[in-house]
Amino acid sequence: MNKCFSLLTVLALLLSSCTAQNKKEKKTNSDSIAAVSQSQITPAADQLSQYLPILKGKKVGLMGNQTSVVGKNNEHLVDVLLREKVNLQFGFAPEHGFRGNVERGEKVSNDVDTKTGLPLYTLYGGNEKQDSIVKSIDVMIFDLQDVGARFYTYITSLHRVMELCAKHNKELIVLDRPNPCGDQVDGPVRKDDKFKSNVSFHKIAMIHGLTVGELAKMINGEKWLEQGKQCKLTVVPVANWDHTKMYDLPVIPSPSLPNHLSVRLYSSLCLFEGTEISVGRGTDWPFQVVGYDNPIYGDFKYTPGEKSGMVKHVEGKGQTMYGYDLRGIDADKQKFTLKYVLDFYNKMPDKTKFFTRAEFFDKLAGTDELRKQILAGKSEKEIRKSWEKDLKEYKEMRKKYLLYADFN
Repeated sequence: MNKCFSLLTVLALLLSSCTAQNKKEKKTNSDSIAAVSQSQITPAADQLSQYLPILKGKKVGLMGNQTSVVGKNNEHLVDVLLREKVNLQFGFAPEHGFRGNVERGEKVSNDVDTKTGLPLYTLYGGNEKQDSIVKSIDVMIFDLQDVGARFYTYITSLHRVMELCAKHNKELIVLDRPNPCGDQVDGPVRKDDKFKSNVSFHKIAMIHGLTVGELAKMINGEKWLEQGKQCKLTVVPVANWDHTKMYDLPVIPSPSLPNHLSVRLYSSLCLFEGTEISVGRGTDWPFQVVGYDNPIYGDFKYTPGEKSGMVKHVEGKGQTMYGYDLRGIDADKQKFTLKYVLDFYNKMPDKTKFFTRAEFFDKLAGTDELRKQILAGKSEKEIRKSWEKDLKEYKEMRKKYLLYADFN
């Protein structure tokens, strides 16, 4: 009996070892497949043969920044275009500047790209010379990496470029890039122009589920440009990507989004910018930690200071913040949620002090209904229920403009 039991035990251990090894091999193979899949994704800017012929013999303008890169070495698109003898006339810079070193909401001034000598102009905040600048070229290129949230202002820059191109009958080439949060559509849809702003420019879902190329098609198709005009638009699509695939950005899109996790959490945490709650600006972990100046908010402690690109508008600078450390969670599994905002609101002793920037919170949300629902003590489930009709209508509109297989 003991020998039989011993033999069975040995067999069980062997089987367990084999199973564990198989699981390990499967995981390794899965990781390898994921890595191969990521390497096969080819942004439009890498596909030179698709757009260089269109630029031949033409005067060209570029809306770009530090995310406008080409190839495995992340060479700036400007350098590639100039090497290819493209007649590049100027660059437009979005909110964070041409090299991505301007802080959120700060003025972007006209300048010169120090590396190439290319004249630079701002679209962010307006520019009285915009019309004459665009009139001087034949074709405009747009190449910016968006992160999939309506309040990320690069898509506002897209709209402004489209307006100028439509006004002056200039061709626009959008070099598309994957949406790192393109696996979801969620949040309130902005309906009322009362809440239109740089952070809520379009009547789309807060988490819109579009690439910039798909959004450009939507702007044209829905005739959202002034006087219902349409831009002469060419979208060069991404190769080997669809809305089911994760995409880890090769270059950070702005100083406060330093990695894949921050990009995936941004859509849920950005609403805090309508409050005094810290989302980690002024630390090494922006949009990966959340805290406020009272131990009731959590056990994790940190102190915001001054970091490059995050010196201005740092909530809680120099104070000890208490809250959550989200750095250990799985980035790919993160989708938009209200749980962090609701949790901090519910813990705040004096709830009248939560929405310190109520007007800005409403602009981020694209509505004042969300703030009112939170004040009324609604649960996330109840709040989500109120979005269903608008989201359903938006999703139907979105289908018309998709360039890639959807996530559902």
